[in-house]
Formats: sequence, C-alpha cells, structure tokens
Amino acid sequence: MTNPSPNLQPLVLVVDDYDDAREMYAEYLEFSGFRVAQARNGQEALDQAFALTPDIILMDLSLPIIDGWEATRRLKNDARTSTIPVVALTGHAMTGQSDEAKGAGCDSFVTKPCLPDELVAEVRTILARRGGAAIR
Repeated sequence: MTNPSPNLQPLVLVVDDYDDAREMYAEYLEFSGFRVAQARNGQEALDQAFALTPDIILMDLSLPIIDGWEATRRLKNDARTSTIPVVALTGHAMTGQSDEAKGAGCDSFVTKPCLPDELVAEVRTILARRGGAAIR
C-alpha cells in the first residue's frame, strides 16, 4: 500500500504555551499520520491559522498574549478561518467551562491531561464529521 502524499494529510495546528505538552501532542499526531504546525500563544495561533489554514486547531485556553477563548472568537469571526474546527485542549475542567469554550466557538472540548490516543481519536472524529481525510 502506498502512503498518501504528505501534502494530502490533514494539517493540525497545536497551540499550547507549555512546550512539553505541545511537543508531545505534535509528535504523536505526526506519528499518527498528520502534518502538524505549532504555536505557543494566541497571537501565534492567529498568525499560523491565517497563513496555513489548518484542517483543525487544538487550542489551549490559558495562553499568553491572547488567551485561547479570544483567539477562538477571532478565528470564528474571520471568513478565512471560521469553518476550521477548534478543539479546546485545556486543564480547565470545572463545570461550565466547556460551555464557555463552546460559547467562544470551540467545536469540541478535551480535558488535559489526556492520552495522545484519545486526542488523535477526537481529531479523527471531528475531521470525519467535516468530511476530511481519515488517516490510517
């Protein structure tokens, strides 16, 4: 079986200010067949999203410069990025915070820490709903 062209694989933007978490999720997503871009704060997330138009964004909510809630609002209010699914990837696990994330425009909510397999499964589920390519 031939692997698909690397450029046909979905691009995931991983946004997290905690280097170890961001790099771990990025490496596992790459291992699972995705292309990955990374950002360390909300402003970098916006810049990367506008420049690369990723297939999905994994957004930490507690970020420096622009927090994940505001970055998501800006992405969802911009015609260039409004249809890109945003998954809140956060340690904010208190009641009501998933509703707040959805209110900001997040399409899904995953509580950290989570196993990389669970995150990849969520990415695949959302991309499949969107009609995106399934990897492996």
